[in-house]
Amino acid sequence: MTLIDPNKIPRHVAVIMDGNGRWAKKRGINRFLGHEKGTEAVREIVRTSREIGIQWLTLYAFSEENWKRSKLEIQALMKLLKRFLKGELKEMQENGIRIQTIGRTHKLPDNTRKILLETIEKTASNKDMVLTLALSYGGRQEIADAIRKIATRIEEGGISANDISEQLISKFMYMPDMPEPDLLIRTSGEYRVSNFLLWQIAYTEIHVTPTLWPDFGKEEYLAAIQDFQGRERRFGACI
Repeated sequence: MTLIDPNKIPRHVAVIMDGNGRWAKKRGINRFLGHEKGTEAVREIVRTSREIGIQWLTLYAFSEENWKRSKLEIQALMKLLKRFLKGELKEMQENGIRIQTIGRTHKLPDNTRKILLETIEKTASNKDMVLTLALSYGGRQEIADAIRKIATRIEEGGISANDISEQLISKFMYMPDMPEPDLLIRTSGEYRVSNFLLWQIAYTEIHVTPTLWPDFGKEEYLAAIQDFQGRERRFGACI
């Protein structure tokens, strides 16, 4: 079993969950079954995160670009999201996990959004871990939305152009209180960040694994944490 240092647990882990479709294709089965298997991996990673004391876990569940997929696949993904939220609510309550979301969630189907908002409300008082689902999310879109809000404030006279700083821009992001990720995990072996948390990952450590998301389990997750613990984080400074 992979051993990790309990004193060096990353505060915030973000995950690009990639490979559901390829996992299904390799087995000659429907893509939906790949997504369904992927939800099992989500369940295991959420549980493991809670067990080892990670405070923030952010999962790239549905990108803004995913709207380009077929109508049937989008419907299947929304169905799985609703099933996950309903099925995991009891365990989230028992383990103090609070759900929140980032992205243009107004674009989600009404019935999906209703269940999402209900889950957010029901878990709002939980304090042990925050699970953030990135839904209809894009990093560039988040930055554009932040700039739009800042421009509106300037027009209203609330701030001036001279007030703009990194700190100010951060306050206009979707979740300004969310700490920047310490570790970003990308499955399926792709070496790109795919428009995910572009503002927030400036100094995030990145771990890439060739494992497809449905096969990404507890042991490999702990190995990624162990890899992170061996890094020397300098944040641009020469030490």
